Amino acid sequence: MILRWNRRAFIKGASLALAAPYISSAIAQDAIKLRCSLDTAPSHPRNQAIADYLQKLEEASQGRIKTELFQSGQLFADLNVTKALLQGQIDMASPGTWTLTGLVPDSDFCQLPALYSPVIDVFRRCSDGAPGELVGKQLESKLRSHILGHWLELGFENWYTTKKPIQTLEDFSGLKIRSPGGAGISWRIAFVHAIPNVTPWPNVPLALSQGTFDGFVSTDESCTSAKLWEAGVRHSYADHSFFGNYIPMVSDAFWSKLGENDRKLMRDVWAANIARYRAMSAKSQADARETMKSHGVTFVDPSAEQVAADRRRMMAAQADLIRDAKLSPEIVKLVSDTVGSHS
Repeated sequence: MILRWNRRAFIKGASLALAAPYISSAIAQDAIKLRCSLDTAPSHPRNQAIADYLQKLEEASQGRIKTELFQSGQLFADLNVTKALLQGQIDMASPGTWTLTGLVPDSDFCQLPALYSPVIDVFRRCSDGAPGELVGKQLESKLRSHILGHWLELGFENWYTTKKPIQTLEDFSGLKIRSPGGAGISWRIAFVHAIPNVTPWPNVPLALSQGTFDGFVSTDESCTSAKLWEAGVRHSYADHSFFGNYIPMVSDAFWSKLGENDRKLMRDVWAANIARYRAMSAKSQADARETMKSHGVTFVDPSAEQVAADRRRMMAAQADLIRDAKLSPEIVKLVSDTVGSHS
């Protein structure tokens, strides 16, 4: 009797062992693949946050969602990634607000003079509040996508130049300045009498070293992750022109593959980690400035009085910005109400 049972156990165990590769293969085939595209380097805080999120999502879903991250513009530059989302060529992206203005002009609200060199908590009342909600609804409709939750912060955007040190905004007159995209940034560059030049981020180091432009708008961390001092960056005018943010979104095509539990899981994992991601980004920016200094980059920090005076000059020209950026009266009022009541 014992011999017969041992034989049965052996046959059952052998059968399971032989079937294991096929069971694993079936599970792998049933997994929903999530492909995400970023155009910044792996050391960039956005990449680190998104990579962490994808790993946590995969673990929380127990492998039901299998993720794959394409970095450094391997698939798409941010200027093109929204089209890829619409066409189903990619499942997830987190483009900067400035790259979305062609589809949803109101995403350029951060360029309004009221948010020039903003207090972070005041800006968050806009991005996490009514202005951000309005932009989110418009993006979801235009891009046929779903926004996962609160925006991923990049940090303060500043000016960087190769040869000419900048002491005031007047010093930009006549310079060619690279813009990451968006009518609002181009308006600001024109406001200081410089010449806007839109170049995708992966092409910036070569274009900079070749003298295609004299300077650009970016952040300390973005410059550091790309080691742009090697391409000629020598100076920064750190006026905190605006507070850059990325918007995490997944395509409708991918969303439709998920059950309601997994949709909730994606939102919950993001919500549980976004505060930490924002803190990581802030630390990265602070560390990056010190790294740039160690490589010979000099910084000019305008006084609060200078910033206030420049803001007043921009406010006087705000009607031109609203027209050029095609901002809706609704978004302008929402930002004004939010900033005015909490500044």
